[in-house]
This record gives sequence, C-alpha cells and structure tokens, in this order.
Amino acid sequence: MKGGITAMRSPPGDGRLADNIVFFARALRKAGLKIGPAAIADAIGAVETIGIGSREEFHAALSSIFVKRHEDLAVFDEAFRLFWRSRDLLQKMIAMMSPVAPDSREKEKPKPGQSRASDALLSDRDDRRPQREAPDVEIDARFTASGNELLRRMDFAQMSAAEIAAAKKELARLELPLDRVRTRRFLASHVPAKIDPRATMRAALRTGGTLILPRHREAKEMQPPLVVLADISGSMSQYSRIFLHFLHVLTEKRRRVHTFLFGTRLTNVTRHMRHKDPDEALDECAAAVHDWSGGTRIGETLKQFNRLWARRVLGQGAIVLLITDGLEREGVELLKTEMDRLHRSCRRLIWLNPLLRFEGFEPRARGVRAMLPHVDEFRPVHNLLSLADLASALSAGRAGAHDPRRFLAKL
Repeated sequence: MKGGITAMRSPPGDGRLADNIVFFARALRKAGLKIGPAAIADAIGAVETIGIGSREEFHAALSSIFVKRHEDLAVFDEAFRLFWRSRDLLQKMIAMMSPVAPDSREKEKPKPGQSRASDALLSDRDDRRPQREAPDVEIDARFTASGNELLRRMDFAQMSAAEIAAAKKELARLELPLDRVRTRRFLASHVPAKIDPRATMRAALRTGGTLILPRHREAKEMQPPLVVLADISGSMSQYSRIFLHFLHVLTEKRRRVHTFLFGTRLTNVTRHMRHKDPDEALDECAAAVHDWSGGTRIGETLKQFNRLWARRVLGQGAIVLLITDGLEREGVELLKTEMDRLHRSCRRLIWLNPLLRFEGFEPRARGVRAMLPHVDEFRPVHNLLSLADLASALSAGRAGAHDPRRFLAKL
C-alpha cells in the first residue's frame, strides 16, 4: 500500500512523506472531513517540526490538524489505522504460502466509521482497475429488496460517506407527525356545536339589538411542544451527528421544538438549531457544547433540566424524547428520582435507545433498570426506519409494541 509505515521513516527531504500526507488528507476529505489546502500544509509542517518518533506522536500530530469536529475522530482513527499500517512483508509471504484452515470464528462487527474510511482509501484503486464487460443477466426482482429499503434498514454507525449523505436527504423528505391536542382556548366556528355568548352579543350591538344571530365557537387545537434531550457522550458519538440532522428537520418543519444536549452538563441548543443551513446549525451546536464525546451524568443533567427548564418548556401537553443508551454508572438513586419527576411533568416520555438494535437486549445495566419504570415507550433509534416509525408514532399515539413493561418483566 502506498501509505505504509516505511514511508514514515523516510527523511523529509525526499518528498515521500509529504506526498503520503497529501494522499492521506485527500482520503479523509472523501470520508467527510473538512480539510483544506492550508490544513495539509500545517500537517506537513507539524510533522517536520516534531520529527518522526513513535506512532502515537505521529497520530497526535495529524489528528490535531485534521480533526475539527468531535464526531470525526472515529473516522480519522480508522483511516489512520488502515493507511499508516506496517507492511510486514515477510509475515504476509509466509501466510500466503501456508495452508489456510477454515475460519470458524464469529465475524467481528465493523467498527464505527470503518466503511467510510475504507471507501475513501480504496476508491482510487477501484477507479484504476480496467473495466470488464459484464454479461447481460436478467434478474427477477420480485423477491429482492431495493437499494432504498436497504438504506432505510442500515445502521447509522456502519454507513459510508455516500450513504450518510443519502440518509440526510431521506431525513429532509421525512413525513413529520400531525399530532394535535385540544387547548382551553376557543376559535370562531361555523359549525353549530357550541354557542359563543360574547361573540353573539358583540354582533348584536352592531344592529342595536334588532337582529341577534347566534355565533359559535370550538376548542382550539395545536401541536404540543416537543422537547428533545439528546446524549452526546462518547458511547453515543457514532449516532450524534445524524440525530442532530433529524432534530434540525423537526425544528425547521414544526413549531415549538426545544433541543437540549447533555454529557456531563446540560446545554440548550434550541436557538442554534433554527439556522436554515443544517451544516451551519450543527457546527454552532458543536461549538456551544464543551463536553462532546466525553463522559455522561444522566441523573445530574436531568436534575438541572427539571430545576431550570421544565416549567418553561413542558407546558400544554409536551412530549419528551430522551435519546440515550442509559449507561449511568453512578447516582442511580438520583436518576430514579429525576426520571420520575420528568415523567410526571410531561404528557408522554419516549426513550430512544440505539442499544435496542441488538437482538436479545436485556436491561442489565443499572441505569437502564432505573429509567425503564418511568417511560411510556421504549424504542430503538439506529436507522432511517426507526426514525420514520417514531414520526408516525407521534401522530398515532402510544404503541403497545414498544411498551417498556415487556422489559420490566425481566428485571
């Protein structure tokens, strides 16, 4: 491979190290990182300044220049592992000449960002291959899944850069819920359901009381507030950015959407999410949050929300979407108390957990066991299909298939 570890040990004067850094930066740009010519020049200068020492120092020098967003760190680490790996020519030759035993081990699950990094690194190699004439094959597609359906079911963590771009377009076309609740206010109505005395007398005064025509009214309906509490800790970093795109679509097409991000502290990003451009909105959110991809303190952040924001945003039948994996290691008793308080303050509390993508999920973690008794619905959120189901569920009401009581029986 062009970017072998032997290229790292070459002196800076022969130009091979700079060429490899340029090639590596181009691969990162294809994987979705925002890298310009100035960053490439800074990376070459940084490597020449510190000198080629250990692999960890080389990794730190490049990451400090190329990684501008917290969510790009996983893609950078995987691309660095694939590009700057040692060649081990002798070991590879021995492996090629040795007999190969069948591999009966369980296949390892792809790492987050692996598909994006491998696609970016190997795209040029695929372009250089000579094109072969493929034979015409007729395929009966009656019992096959379309590409759009496969994209809807694909896990966000395993998507390539092109698939993530397609997923963002699908989110923009997502049909949002039309849920409405009755309020205590009234509107003028032409349906003779309920007489409006004030409007009737006000109209009669215009004619001096000679003509009294009854006026009617009906209860005003409006969409309830939607409050989102999204976890952006390290365990949720592979899903954070695509979730923010979904929340941006909600904020753009629906009124009264309040967005809060939390890790070790609570940050209100509602104002930042109102930008028309989604990339600008997400960049401002990332700049406002100081604990991105760090630890998590769910109980403390919920206590802060209940104390400072609950009375402001949880009125008129508000719906709360709690997006977290529930991995709380300390303060479980506080988590129980604050979850119960939050549940009593809203009309519906929906917990979205990406860990539900695994078959046979069991609530063994202490944080999950503390939170489950205080939610109305427990849903997965790891692909486009789960987000579409969530949007439809907000209109249809509570769904029995996602009742948390089926997990409470396992506690």
